[in-house]
Amino acid sequence: MTTTQARTESSPLNDPPGDRPADRPPLWDRRFTLYFTARTVSLVGDAMMPVAAALAVGGLYGISGVGFVLGTWTGTFVLLVLFGGVLADRLGARRMMVGADLARVLTQGVLAAAFFAGPPPFWLLVTMAALAGAAVAMFLPGVNGMVPLVAREPQRANATLKVADALAQLVGPALAGLLITLTGAGTVYAIDAGTFVLSALCLALIRLAPAGAPVGGSARLDSAAPGGSSLRRDLRQGWHEFRSRTWMWAVILIWMVYGVLVFGPLVPLSSVLVGARLGPDAYGLAVSFLGVGTVLGGLLALRLRPARPLAAGTVAMALYTALPLAVALGADLPVLLASHVLGGGALAFWSVMWATSVQTHTPPAVLNRVSAYELAGSVSGIALGQILAGPAIALVSPARLLLVSAGACMAGCAALFAIPPIRGLRRATATACGEPG
Repeated sequence: MTTTQARTESSPLNDPPGDRPADRPPLWDRRFTLYFTARTVSLVGDAMMPVAAALAVGGLYGISGVGFVLGTWTGTFVLLVLFGGVLADRLGARRMMVGADLARVLTQGVLAAAFFAGPPPFWLLVTMAALAGAAVAMFLPGVNGMVPLVAREPQRANATLKVADALAQLVGPALAGLLITLTGAGTVYAIDAGTFVLSALCLALIRLAPAGAPVGGSARLDSAAPGGSSLRRDLRQGWHEFRSRTWMWAVILIWMVYGVLVFGPLVPLSSVLVGARLGPDAYGLAVSFLGVGTVLGGLLALRLRPARPLAAGTVAMALYTALPLAVALGADLPVLLASHVLGGGALAFWSVMWATSVQTHTPPAVLNRVSAYELAGSVSGIALGQILAGPAIALVSPARLLLVSAGACMAGCAALFAIPPIRGLRRATATACGEPG
């Protein structure tokens, strides 16, 4: 082995020839620009909705009403997301995303009109939440599948989208609160509907390469799957592809535990502890610093290209432990804010490494179904953690529960490192993609 080879093998940040910054293709071509615009505007709209639900729905029907509406949305999503993955592989990710956007134009438009007309009935809020959750279940599995279709370098694309997501989480809630104060909830829902109109238009304008055109590797069609397959067979095939990758299902099992013990209870427990000790303004500031950390983590993922992405992401996730630990120990405001920056950056960096690994190690024909399985696992864990957080407080103090969260985070990182297929997974090049016409 030569010295150059040894350096390439030993350094996880060493780019091989042809993969150095000067050799990389440009990211901002027409396809990615349209896709980035579509995702960014819809992310801003999505970020406005929790505030709108909390203020508008809560003002009419109380906390239980907000919980029921949000629970209906989440439950519908979890029930239907696997079918969304199948349909995205059958019909094409882009087509499904456009259809889902148009469905959400309808749901948010109806709610806007209802709020403008007066207090909407509770059954209407629940019905529209169920329809919106179903639309998101049709939309999200295709998000992973679309990135290799529109970007030659999925990691750079994922990192850029993660930064946009973080900025949306900073801007959206503040904008929603301001608009509800000045104009009412109807305006927020109308703007949300408008974001989905723009998203659908941008997605519809994307023209992917014809079948066989070189994009980055092999050819790929974002079109209907070959005939002769049944829904059950498609679900089984997606499950087989998911189950056959030890690194993938092992991560999702750990993430389900994270959802129950870390991510799910973190928001309600942190809001109680920080709000009671430092005031609601301090908690809002901490959430903002979490967004700042997410931006920094996304920018770091733009720069670093580790040879073993999940191992590098695990190192980053170990820093996330600082967030629940600082809240549990009653840290002063500067330490609390620093822990949120670390936590946001760690989770963002992991998210980019994970999304890129899924996109580049999964056959394009089943990528949307595989994404649906990992989404269902991740979201179900978080939903269970949110449900159990309230009853758990009656048994154990919030501070002790967050100490459990911190311990679970470190234990999860140790488990990620202990599993060879996760620790040893190497960075792969993107698959090529295309769509006729």
